[in-house]
Amino acid sequence: MISVLIAEDMHMVRGALVALLNLEHDIKVVAQVASGDEILPAVRQWQPAVAVLDIDLPGKDGLTAAAEIHDAGLPCRTLILTNLGRPGTVRRALDARVNGFMLKDAPPDKLANAVRQIAVGRRVIDSELALAAWESADCPLTNREIEILRLTSQGQGVSDIATRLFLSPGTVRNYLTTAVTKLNARNRMDAIRIAQEAGWM
Repeated sequence: MISVLIAEDMHMVRGALVALLNLEHDIKVVAQVASGDEILPAVRQWQPAVAVLDIDLPGKDGLTAAAEIHDAGLPCRTLILTNLGRPGTVRRALDARVNGFMLKDAPPDKLANAVRQIAVGRRVIDSELALAAWESADCPLTNREIEILRLTSQGQGVSDIATRLFLSPGTVRNYLTTAVTKLNARNRMDAIRIAQEAGWM
């Protein structure tokens, strides 16, 4: 039996994923969470074989959580589900060492098959998406700059971000200025738009 953790913040979608996978004779959903901050503790507690992670979650995003699972040396493999098939997003997934990357509009039977493939150590990434990722431009931003842009896009102010990341407000402003400069953006909001459209955050 392949044990699975589902991380999805939309209740209806999460319920549908759980129901879909529990219909399979060899797959059992053992845990479900609604935010990125819950993923690593749940993986430690339930020890699933595969974690199916939405890329856009409150708190930590799915790619950050996937990287944490890998860096912690846990045996859980990761499958990212997303609406975003942009090359930059796929590259970020590959950099986070995820085991699979699927679009949410894929046929339902593909999800169960992907979980099975990943559970036995294979990688499941759409070939066209992978090729596009290799051909796309590298992201000029550092992980910290991306993180601060993402938090800014969620409406958090400089002081809130500084407190959350244990940085000074001045340091946060410097990161934002650097990101704006690297992306040749007009301002912070333009930098967020450029990074989102490229799939870098």
